[in-house]
Amino acid sequence: MNAAQRLSRAINAEPVELRAALSGFVLMFCLFSGYFMLRPIREAMGIRGGVENLQWLFSATFVLMLVAVPLFAWLNSRVPRARYVDWVYGLFILNLLAFAALFRASDAVWLARLFYVWLSVYNLFVVSVAWSLMADVFDAAQARRLFAFIAAGASSGGLCGPALGALVVGSIGQAGLILGAALLLAVALLAKRRLMAWRAVAGAGRPGAPPSENPREPVAGNPFSGIGQVLSSPYLLGIAAFVILLASASTFLYFEQARLVEQTFPEPIEQVRVFALLDFAVQALSLLAQLFVTGRVAQRLGLRALLAGVPLLVCLGFLGLALAPTFAMLASLMIVRRVGEYAFVRPGREMLFAPLDAHSQYKAKSFIDTVVYRGGDALSAWAKALLDSLAQGVLLVALVGAALAALWAALGWYLGAGRQPPRP
Repeated sequence: MNAAQRLSRAINAEPVELRAALSGFVLMFCLFSGYFMLRPIREAMGIRGGVENLQWLFSATFVLMLVAVPLFAWLNSRVPRARYVDWVYGLFILNLLAFAALFRASDAVWLARLFYVWLSVYNLFVVSVAWSLMADVFDAAQARRLFAFIAAGASSGGLCGPALGALVVGSIGQAGLILGAALLLAVALLAKRRLMAWRAVAGAGRPGAPPSENPREPVAGNPFSGIGQVLSSPYLLGIAAFVILLASASTFLYFEQARLVEQTFPEPIEQVRVFALLDFAVQALSLLAQLFVTGRVAQRLGLRALLAGVPLLVCLGFLGLALAPTFAMLASLMIVRRVGEYAFVRPGREMLFAPLDAHSQYKAKSFIDTVVYRGGDALSAWAKALLDSLAQGVLLVALVGAALAALWAALGWYLGAGRQPPRP
């Protein structure tokens, strides 16, 4: 048995799928390396603008998402599906180059806030488009076997990004990190081209595969058709509700993290270090889980375990936070939530889209992953502010968070039962 055969067996891929699985891994690695080089800076910038103002940044992110989604949906209706990722990533590369120039010229608070909002939009868009591509390239059976390994590329990038950023930020500065992220995004585009070429040979578009839309044609529909499709489909509405509950739990924890980091580590440099260390721990544990646990859980326990297990743990974690509202408890819960999302929830969520048509994979999915997610963020941010005004301390927030996480787990169990509609 040669090295390629051993690697194929290790990642649960057929020999013909190895090249595509590695290309997907590289694409995710580049996206997350670039993002996680910039994320610790963004978190410190959010604190710099005032923890009490974070809900305004979340609301601004949601408004920007409302503007961006129809524009990208319009683009999706005008350019061939095989070229859509090129356009989206090309536009974001230009954005990154512009921010690099701005950071060289200024360190104003308005720029910090603008970058915070923009990066929150950027992250969801590039990742959503990447997973839309994966759902388009691989059929449902391939997705069940390969998505955990491809998601491991994201965790590997999440490990390398913070480490690389910490090593070079002193010599190249924030603008240099932004240029590095632009370069990594360009490399991701090269990996995307290899995936689309493989799709026609051995992927979802191979001869003899179930019929699928021509990737050389644009995705049909107007800029708002994805919204209508979500609203008319109980299945897609269920996924949207799942995403809202995920965002709610995440936002409650994120705000408590910002508050406790500000209290515990008053210096900005210390804050960046703390966020970088948390990111490193999350990505290291996620990578181990994706390589050695996720595939086995999906194979033995099914999709329900991926979608419901983590929310249940988060529910228990919120109850623990109510009893012991310390930074150590919160950091542990944040790590469990984020590791669980990257290693289990995200691959499971993407598997829900693999059997669907291109319109669902690109337009409806984009609407859910961006507008619905950031809408859940904004709504949860203001709900968190209301809860803080009603009661001092974390008790009320933790109890409400536990209730939302319990609903999240129940919905994940329902969606994981395999009730998705067949591909048209």
